Amino acid sequence: MTLLLRSAEFLKHKTGKHPERPDRLIAIESMLEKSGLGSKCASVSWDALTEKELMQLHGPKQIEQIRQIAAHGGGKADPDTVICPDSFSVSLFAAGACTKAVDQVLQGKHQNALCLVRPPGHHANATKSMGFCLFNNVALAAKRAITVHKLNKVLILDWDVHHGNGTQDIFYEDPQVFFMSIHRYGNGFYPGTGAVSETGALKGLGTNLNVPLAYGVSRKEYLESWKKGLEKAFEFKPELVILSAGFDADRRDPVGDLGLEPEDFGSMTNALQSLANSCCKGKIVSCLEGGYSLEGLSEGIKEHLGALLAKN
Repeated sequence: MTLLLRSAEFLKHKTGKHPERPDRLIAIESMLEKSGLGSKCASVSWDALTEKELMQLHGPKQIEQIRQIAAHGGGKADPDTVICPDSFSVSLFAAGACTKAVDQVLQGKHQNALCLVRPPGHHANATKSMGFCLFNNVALAAKRAITVHKLNKVLILDWDVHHGNGTQDIFYEDPQVFFMSIHRYGNGFYPGTGAVSETGALKGLGTNLNVPLAYGVSRKEYLESWKKGLEKAFEFKPELVILSAGFDADRRDPVGDLGLEPEDFGSMTNALQSLANSCCKGKIVSCLEGGYSLEGLSEGIKEHLGALLAKN
């Protein structure tokens, strides 16, 4: 059974008039109830990540900055990244959800998992919070798999419309983590990183794969690029797959828009599962990143979760 991690606690990260807002999860919850998908998933409780665990990846100055902004009534980590009084604790709870999902999947309790968390994390690197992200949920989840479960190879995939620069930075020299990102690129699109030439460094050389796509790319070309990238990434032979699942490549998204339809996220999930089944027994932990059209987000999640459930 697919494990679904969701909580009203994530609504406490209040960002005001901002694309990354609590309404995103409210829209998803409405879809889960109407479709009945929520009742088909398993649930579990979890604890917030401890600050000691957080410091395995994030620097003390970065952690203290977010804590202090929250403690003093809120503010911004950068021009795009809003922090409210509850944001620090909520971000630790989000990271805790993703690490809990890794525990459950690697212990064989569930085939795969979807973490409906916020704030997102893939732009946060080891020293700086940025791009709506406070701490890097998927990176912390991968670290958990390696340090606690003693895995040697973890694959992180990122289909958010924005390049996962924070995740790339954290693992750029790490041979145990292969990172692949498919994203919109060019003409100053945020964050401006993610070129094909960025392939890793030192012992991590060759373990970083970017698939940059131009605005206006056809759906067919996008899906073909995803499949080709996957095939290359799975040559790594991972023991676990972690997905940064953003839904802002949807054609209705006000921030990203690469022209995708909701069913494309189902197709991408199926392609991923096919390779994961042959390599790591289908062990996938999916973590929500972006997606700012409420319709596009909830419909994309419906297709993605439906595909995850179909493989149980």
